[in-house]
Amino acid sequence: MSTFTNHLAAAPSGRRSFIGASALTLSAGAVALLGGASGVARAATMDPAKDTGILNVALTLEHEAINAYQLGAGSGLLQKPVLDVAVLFQSHHKAHRDALIATIQKLGGAPVAERSMADYAKDLKADTLKTQLDVLVLAARLELAASNAYLSVIPAFSDAALGKVAGRLAADETMHWTALAGALGKSLPGGALSFGA
Repeated sequence: MSTFTNHLAAAPSGRRSFIGASALTLSAGAVALLGGASGVARAATMDPAKDTGILNVALTLEHEAINAYQLGAGSGLLQKPVLDVAVLFQSHHKAHRDALIATIQKLGGAPVAERSMADYAKDLKADTLKTQLDVLVLAARLELAASNAYLSVIPAFSDAALGKVAGRLAADETMHWTALAGALGKSLPGGALSFGA
């Protein structure tokens, strides 16, 4: 596990730059499409209210992930290389949150508010986190759930551009889960098409 986490910690700046650039591109691209830059993006068959509802569910997941990583980081349970990776993943979720908020607002919707840290701590059973392993297991569970959730909503969007956005978000969540699964010594899925089912 230490070799794996050291490898992850050795490359955070490159990954941060890549994800940061992707998030900015994602946000700008989604906003441009939703803002009427393309006639196709505003076809009569679009349903912004429906899309906003789906995006708010995604935003709820991002709020939860940000706070879960904050709970882990603030717990004192994470050793330095693992802590660096947790902070990096949290920064990805913050970029996702910002892109989702901008898109929801561009659609004319109201982004769902973040709840209190105490609410997240209760829901995530933070009082049961006693070791670094406990924190990693929680993070892996949340990342897998988020990946599957994003993949499952892609067909529900009335705007195909939002389906692409959800796919990109799912890719980040899957990357996070894969890194965490490796740190936990879990095997990768043996079969194909194991995400989003």
